[in-house]
Formats: sequence, structure tokens, C-alpha cells
Amino acid sequence: MAKSKVSSEDRLVQDIIKLMESSSLPPWRKPWTANQGEHRNLLTDQQYSGANPLLLELGLMMRGSDLPLWCGAAQAKAEGWFPKKGSRAVRIVRPQLNKREQKDDDGKALTDSNGETVVAAWVSYKPVCVFNAADLTGGDEETQAALDARIKQAIGNPPVVKASVRLEQAEAHLERWVVPVSLGGARACYSPELDRIRLPEPEAFNSRENYCSTWLHEQAHSTGHHSRLSRPISNRFGSAAYAREELIAELASVLACYRLKIGYEISQHSAYLKSWASHLKEGGAKELFKVLSEARQAADLIAPELTEVAVDETPLVADV
Repeated sequence: MAKSKVSSEDRLVQDIIKLMESSSLPPWRKPWTANQGEHRNLLTDQQYSGANPLLLELGLMMRGSDLPLWCGAAQAKAEGWFPKKGSRAVRIVRPQLNKREQKDDDGKALTDSNGETVVAAWVSYKPVCVFNAADLTGGDEETQAALDARIKQAIGNPPVVKASVRLEQAEAHLERWVVPVSLGGARACYSPELDRIRLPEPEAFNSRENYCSTWLHEQAHSTGHHSRLSRPISNRFGSAAYAREELIAELASVLACYRLKIGYEISQHSAYLKSWASHLKEGGAKELFKVLSEARQAADLIAPELTEVAVDETPLVADV
């Protein structure tokens, strides 16, 4: 019997589950090393946006790479570049605008008061593959030289901002969040009833970046308050719903850290991420897209992104 083909959506889920279940990666740590710039396309220089920087960050973690340059296989092939043997693509998502004519029970097209055909529109997400520039190689000396030159040009000489300055800017941004913070004790948490965050004193953390990433994690939880995104966040400790909310907050924190140009450390809830992996296996791609969407919405509240659209996320219109 022939093996059933694994869809790109399922492969994306498998990649995320692999990261969650890995015994060698958690606690996930990522110091800020983006002096080479933001995640962007190697050929177009367009920055990736939405949840894609998060997926690309996780992809780099699985590869131990820091080069934020990516390229589709077809784009690379057109330049005479090819993925190295054994390299794996990272799957990002591209929104696709779908349209369909509305019809009545007799199969006739519905029209509005102006006689125009009524069309239903909705957005779905399609995973697409990109390769890290470090995983590409030229087909010959000439194309290899062109690849090396393109990488060098793409990296350029971006301004280097001192860590102390980045952290000061990040902390100033964090302090502007609407939810107040109480310092003291040994536990970091968010209380939906009080709509208040509690954190240990900054000196209790092993780094200012860890302090900020933990604060962002709790801020992400607070976006679920009924006055904001209204997520179900008062869940029983250890339940599937609790693990789901932890996953949303962790991923939102990673994305917010990326946008604020600070490192992150995902260690508090790695056990729950592994627990959530089993539920993600059951929910599949549909559930993953929901989680990514909710994590992005949370990050958009606590650390809005500046870049709105990247080339690889241009909506596509499906045929009716």
C-alpha cells in the first residue's frame, strides 16, 4: 500500500511538535544576535511579518544558526543555488484570500439590492517552505561566489545598538503597558481577577533580558483579559486549556522579544509545552494556526510590529 502524502500543514505541525518534545533544546535560550538585521528574504530584502518571524526564530533554534536570511527553493534555483544535502526547509505561513459566490437552494447566484453577485470571502493560511541562506550552496564556483556576495551585501553594516540601550528601551516600553506590576516574592504570575502582574524583584533574575522576557510572558497572559482579547485564561492548573494558554503566552513572548530586540529564555513552562504537544497532535494544523494567530494578536498588543506586510505574505486569491 502506498504511503499517504504528508501535507505541508502537517509537516509544519510536526516541526513545532519536534521542538516542543526535544530533550536537547529546552530550556530554550536565544541571546539577541540580530546585528545582522531582521528576518528577511535574501533576494528581495523584504522583511517577514505576522507570525512568520516567530516560526523563523524557532527554525533557527532547531538549526543552531543566526543568519536571518531566507529564500524559497524556486527563487534559489533561478540563481543557480541549491539546498545543501541534508538541510531542511522552515515552513512559514502565507495568508490566502478565498472567494466564493453565494447561491440559493436552487443553485442560483444570490444578488444584493444593487443586483451585484453576493460573494463570501475568507482567509486561510498556506504553509510555504523557505531555506536559510546558510543552507544554500552554489552549483559551481561562479554561482557560489554570487551567493557569498549576495549574503555579504544583504548583511551589510547595520548599526550596532549596545545591549544596555536596547534593554533600557525595552523596559521603557514594558512600563507603558496598561496592566500594573507588583514586585516581590519568588513567583511570576498574572491575576485575571485583579488584572495585575506579579514579578520577583529584577535582582532575582539571572539577567535583565530574562527579567524582560518573563515580564512579557505575563503581559501576554494579560491580553486575554475580558477587556482586551477575551481569551479563556482562568484554567485549572495542569489542564489542556492551561497548557494551551501557556503556549500562547510563550510564543507571544518570543515574538515580542524579537520585536523589542532582546533575547529570550523559555524555561518556566517547558514541561507544559511538552504536555501541549500531545494535544497539538490531536488538533493538527487547524489548532496550530489558531494558536499562532492568538499568539500574534497578543504580541501585537504588547509589542506592535512596525513592518506590516512582506513579499512572502502577499494574499493570494483562490479561484471561485
